[in-house]
Amino acid sequence: MRFAKETITAKFIDRPNRFKAFVELDGETVEAHVPNTGRNREILIPGCTVVLRKEDSPARKTKYSLIAGYKGDKLINIDSQIPNHVVEEALYLGLIDELRGYGSVMREKTFGKSRFDFLLEDPERKFYLEVKGVTLEADGVASFPDAPTERGAKHVRELMDALAEGHGAGILFLIQIEDVHMFTPAYSLDPEFSEVLKEAMDKGVKVMAYRCRVTESSLEVIGSIPVLI
Repeated sequence: MRFAKETITAKFIDRPNRFKAFVELDGETVEAHVPNTGRNREILIPGCTVVLRKEDSPARKTKYSLIAGYKGDKLINIDSQIPNHVVEEALYLGLIDELRGYGSVMREKTFGKSRFDFLLEDPERKFYLEVKGVTLEADGVASFPDAPTERGAKHVRELMDALAEGHGAGILFLIQIEDVHMFTPAYSLDPEFSEVLKEAMDKGVKVMAYRCRVTESSLEVIGSIPVLI
């Protein structure tokens, strides 16, 4: 999908907390919002080039959001608000091979006390889908998460509950990086999430990983990569 708002580049200076960064733009130090609670330490290194999205809401404290950064020559999108939009577009376009053919795609649907990102539905079947954006990469291997996530493990357990009730269930890791060839959970950073994901896969929860073409003004699904668990 192409971003609706204008983007520009700047030089990263510092990230004093999860939601705030300082960048150098046109020779001045400017504050920007970071729409990602992950660490992103291997991306947001002082001096690196980052991509800012211009914001036009008068209610905002900052005029920019920091949505991507260059790790060497790799551009990595870190906007945690964008993956669901990208996946929704891909579902409608039939770009997710494992999930083609459903007549209805709905956002934010509940199952019991759980809320999943998507419900794909036909008269005789339902498929609950959770989406996780991936920004962590090393030597062409993408991983998730980049910090411990109890919430992520909870979502995977809830997918197993939906599967046990006879519904389809899956988790799609949207890799916000183009140049990767494999996905694996980050065992060393979050062993609990990784083990729960392995258990879910063994029980029949679909675990999918799709990489994206990343530019400074767009993010689009371009194909699946192998999942190693």
